[in-house]
Amino acid sequence: MTAAAAPAAVPEAAGGAAGTPPGSRTFRKVLPGFNLTLGYTLVYLGLIVLIPFAALTLKSLTLTADQFWAAISSPRVLAAYRLTFGASLIAALVNAVAGLLIAWVLVRYKFPGKRLFDALVDLPFALPTAVAGISLTALLAGNGWVGQYLEPLGIQLAFNRNGVVIALIFIGLPFVVRTVQPVLEDTERELEEAAMSLGATRWQTFSRVIFPAIAPALLTGFAMAFARAIGEYGSVIFIAGNMPMVSEIVPLIIIGKLEQYDIAGATAVAVVMLVASFVMLLVINALQAWQRKRSGA
Repeated sequence: MTAAAAPAAVPEAAGGAAGTPPGSRTFRKVLPGFNLTLGYTLVYLGLIVLIPFAALTLKSLTLTADQFWAAISSPRVLAAYRLTFGASLIAALVNAVAGLLIAWVLVRYKFPGKRLFDALVDLPFALPTAVAGISLTALLAGNGWVGQYLEPLGIQLAFNRNGVVIALIFIGLPFVVRTVQPVLEDTERELEEAAMSLGATRWQTFSRVIFPAIAPALLTGFAMAFARAIGEYGSVIFIAGNMPMVSEIVPLIIIGKLEQYDIAGATAVAVVMLVASFVMLLVINALQAWQRKRSGA
């Protein structure tokens, strides 16, 4: 029987092709048109991403150095920076712990309604942020389903900084769960059994066997939740109260400046947020590269 021809994508044997030096390999392109697709990608990214960001930066350069500094360092803007980054950090830390626990339960346990709870994790992804804000307000306000019982006890969760943190926790939780969950599914339980057979306690098994394997994914999820919270707007404005110097976030500062036709001032504050977001993307990419390196990909 005649041997079947080798697939086109498989490299030819060393020295098997005419004119090919011994010891070298030749590969055939699976898909043609690399130059065309690369050019389209660069043009598309330039039109959609780079040009708007360049316009934003150039608009902020119409301000003098003193005007730029005054726009981004006024007491009201600084208070908004502290609230935005502080609440985002708290929400990301809470999501790191809660997301790890939820991912652990979804991976390691079987219970009725598991698929429903697994689908509910993605709800903040699909739900419009304004709807999320209205829902949280209806739940936590003084006359809400939960707030009406908490406010008589002196616990106010809406229309203050607490509401900002709660909204950011809501929208950031899926990032941690969906980042940690597949890594937990791929961890080898034989290692845990071996550790326990050698006398390790549950805490030692988790801290020395499980946690080192999931730490890169957990850090990536934390960074993604933090970056997402920094730019959140829709779900926060309904529950924050939006009081200057108290519960006003940076995106609301930008919207307010635009409504006052202070476009240059708005772009100056936006540039600061752009730089912060870019730094967070660099951190996320570095964490993902670290995770791939540790997993041997």
